[in-house]
Amino acid sequence: MISMLGCGGTEGGTTGAAGTTGNAGTTGGAGTTGNAGTTGAAGTTGVAGTTGNAGTTGAAGTGAAGIAGTTGSAGTTGSAGAGATGGRGGAGAASGGRGGATAGSGGRGGATAGSGGRGGAGGTTGTGGASARFSFFVTSLGALRTLSGSQDGFGGDLRFGETGDGAGLRGADKICTAIAEMSMPGSGAKGWHAFLSAPGPVHAIDRIGEGPWYDRMGRLFSASKANLIGFRPSDADPAIKNDFPNETGGSNHSDGAPGCTGNNCPDNHDTLTGSDDQGHLYTGSTNPTCTGWTTVVGSAGKPRVGHAWPRMASSNNTCSGMGGPGPGGGTSGCYGHWMSSLDEAGCAAGINLMEMGGPNPNNPTVGSGGGYGAFYCFAVTP
Repeated sequence: MISMLGCGGTEGGTTGAAGTTGNAGTTGGAGTTGNAGTTGAAGTTGVAGTTGNAGTTGAAGTGAAGIAGTTGSAGTTGSAGAGATGGRGGAGAASGGRGGATAGSGGRGGATAGSGGRGGAGGTTGTGGASARFSFFVTSLGALRTLSGSQDGFGGDLRFGETGDGAGLRGADKICTAIAEMSMPGSGAKGWHAFLSAPGPVHAIDRIGEGPWYDRMGRLFSASKANLIGFRPSDADPAIKNDFPNETGGSNHSDGAPGCTGNNCPDNHDTLTGSDDQGHLYTGSTNPTCTGWTTVVGSAGKPRVGHAWPRMASSNNTCSGMGGPGPGGGTSGCYGHWMSSLDEAGCAAGINLMEMGGPNPNNPTVGSGGGYGAFYCFAVTP
């Protein structure tokens, strides 16, 4: 019985030792080597994939589109208010930014460029300035030369491609419109009329609307027809009252005007009107309108002219005691009503900017008395 118990104990012990083999299971700890798998974190190198953000360079392309939008806003200079539409075009560039949105935040950058286009729309504010009131000017020598294609200007024929009855007046209106548009794009739509009378009768004063009228710089020329009628417009801005500006807003006669050095300026004041001092058709001479502004035959008539600046203005272009046409106003020494001053020598095209003491009968042109065939232009709807 003792021998049998001994054998049984020996077998049980052996089994226990096998249990220690279970410790080998700790070898599973080697599985911690799996931690090396954290090397997978190096996969964060994938962040370098954010290099894809370089795709935002595409967004820079949308920025260029935004700039293009602002170019559209430049078009707003052309017309009052229409430019706002151009601004919206700039906003369209922002949608181009959205195209680059796949590049992430870079796309948002493109949207910013779009908003820049909206900023361009703000340029429409410019049309609300003084130039928007532009509604009066004297045609400049340069403009008449450009449109006529002649260094002598149009002379007494102002048809400018028009035909039939009233062609001279309609052509002169077209010339006014073309010059206004050249000076300020969009202003031609205001409806411009030349201050010219013609047989019919057609009276210049009835062709120009009701006012007010301003020069290119926003200075008042006159608020009403009643204030226009006089030696000079009674309510004109002092800066232009005795030296009516051309389509640029610049002076035709004072220092700084074309051809002027100090107060040594060309004699360029004779301005075609065909009118008396009330703005009505002049009847004191033979053919004072060059046959309704349709002929350049020198001997065809003697066009009536006014003076864009008083003939004997003082050194600072002012006159005191201004009276009326002819030597006027007590001791002022000024004469030359702006609507009606004298008869030119003839209807031929021609320019004379020299002080000659009056029209020369041997030079039967619209400018022989000191001028170039200029005329006044008024916007009917200023």
